[in-house]
Amino acid sequence: MGFILDGLDTESYDRSYSDRYLISRLVGYFRPYTRQMLLVGLMLALNSLAGTGGPILISRAIGLVEENPSPHVMLLIAGGVLLLGGAAWMFNFIRGYFSAHVVGDVVLRLREDVFDATVRHDMSFFDEHSTGKIVSRVTSDTQDLSNVVTLTMDLISTVLLVVILSTWIARISLRLTLLLLAMTPLAVGIALSFRRVARKVTQQARRVTAVINAQIQESISGITVAKSFRQERAIYETFSENNQQAYRVGLRRGLTLNTIFPITGLSSGLGTAILFYAGGLGTRSGAVSASEWYLFMQTVGFYWWPMLSVSSFWSQFQDGLAAAERVFALIDAEPRVVQVDSEPVGTLAGRIEFRHLTFTYTGDDVVLPDFSLVIQPGETLALVGHTGAGKSSIGRLVARFYEFQDGELLIDGRDIRRLDLGQYRTQIGIVPQEPFLFSGTVRDNIRHGAPEASDAQVELAAHQISGGDWLSDLPDGLDTDVGERGASLSMGQRQLVALARVILKDPAIFILDEATASVDPFTEMQIQDGLDAIMRDRTAIVIAHRLSTVRNADRIVVIEDGRIIEEGTHTGLMARSGHYARLYNTYFRHQSLEYVENLPAELV
Repeated sequence: MGFILDGLDTESYDRSYSDRYLISRLVGYFRPYTRQMLLVGLMLALNSLAGTGGPILISRAIGLVEENPSPHVMLLIAGGVLLLGGAAWMFNFIRGYFSAHVVGDVVLRLREDVFDATVRHDMSFFDEHSTGKIVSRVTSDTQDLSNVVTLTMDLISTVLLVVILSTWIARISLRLTLLLLAMTPLAVGIALSFRRVARKVTQQARRVTAVINAQIQESISGITVAKSFRQERAIYETFSENNQQAYRVGLRRGLTLNTIFPITGLSSGLGTAILFYAGGLGTRSGAVSASEWYLFMQTVGFYWWPMLSVSSFWSQFQDGLAAAERVFALIDAEPRVVQVDSEPVGTLAGRIEFRHLTFTYTGDDVVLPDFSLVIQPGETLALVGHTGAGKSSIGRLVARFYEFQDGELLIDGRDIRRLDLGQYRTQIGIVPQEPFLFSGTVRDNIRHGAPEASDAQVELAAHQISGGDWLSDLPDGLDTDVGERGASLSMGQRQLVALARVILKDPAIFILDEATASVDPFTEMQIQDGLDAIMRDRTAIVIAHRLSTVRNADRIVVIEDGRIIEEGTHTGLMARSGHYARLYNTYFRHQSLEYVENLPAELV
């Protein structure tokens, strides 16, 4: 059935843990709740004692009926059985109440840990692994752990019940008790034999769930593109294929796990028949009374149920361990961006120096080979070049989103790998070509980089862009809801919000992946006003696609295949008639006023 598992490979960060390690690590999450768990354990024991009292009282009642069927005695025993039932309910309620709180708190902490580990991963991690698969581990897998904990508590209660009853029936007939215990290894052995198979099929089921989650997330995120090209049917067919694979994997898992119940049921039925026959012979010979035989056979029913529960529990327990393995693998994934120290950053001047730096995303194609560049504090540097030349990679390395393989990257003369990364990034401002807005208002999104900022500070930042005129186009001004991913705003408005967000943050180093590449001329003018405010008195790296940004730069660096082939001012580079001049005539010249003025009248 190899075709069933096509496309369900493990992630590169997946690893195998022993059951002992997984259990000990999970126990660590429960350790802060030791008192509550002790109370839960006490309630389990009391619930088991109350549960065993019923069969014992009924057994005694049968014996009394044989001797003296007094109505008062029978009423007293019935009341005792009712009282024990009520006590068992109360103990079980208290146990359930506290265990639910503990399990909820543990899942809360576990999700916090895995989400914290996820957001701390560097950008290369998210380049390599799909969002949907990560979400599946953070949500579904952590929830399955809580189900296993609840199941474990139920099983412990049942096992305690069996231990107490077994101790009692040993007093009735040691021979029958030993015969019952002798058959136990068969049920346990059958359950344990499914251990590896159970873990394997549950892991496969989780992988296929992650694949479906990833595909659904991608389809919904890209629904505009799909509808534009009338590809709804295509994405449905992709989902249908994944769904069919999930069906096949689920069917295999169901058949594998459910096979254990008929086998254990057959073995328990055989064992009960043997005990019934042996007990009947004992009653006939007078070795045991009818009431004692009843109690013994009643106990056999209680006894076999945990054995069947162990079989069911083991498959679900492996399901939980498989979920734990996936969660802990995500938490333990080794980052590629590694800080060797966490030196305080202080206030940055903004000097950036690349020293013979080598960088590659995948280890195959080198993006920046032996790259060297110095950017002075307060300088606005424009990077130009063809797509794939390495311009964006320079900005991403300065932001410390990726790890370089060789050379040095110095910030104010200090190795970037030795700085406290959290403090460093508070002084970095980035506006990507396609800005991302979170659900909420425009005000919330501007405040995203500086949560402590007041409303007055937010408004001041917004008004530093074109005097705040752009806010009049928003229905509710700063309180306008941006919608999911900023869908309620135009691309230009999103860029203006992103610029205001950076102005409020007031960074020492500003990185712009040309925010004016996809907007109209009027919005470009507003954005340019915002850029003038941001780039004043701070180091700025601009990945340029528009002439206005290039001309305003203090220095232009031309990149080709990860190497600097020209640098200088716009005027000086144009005078050389070199690579930049060709780029200008190809990409930038049509944006210039002189070009428009020289066009024939019928084309203007």
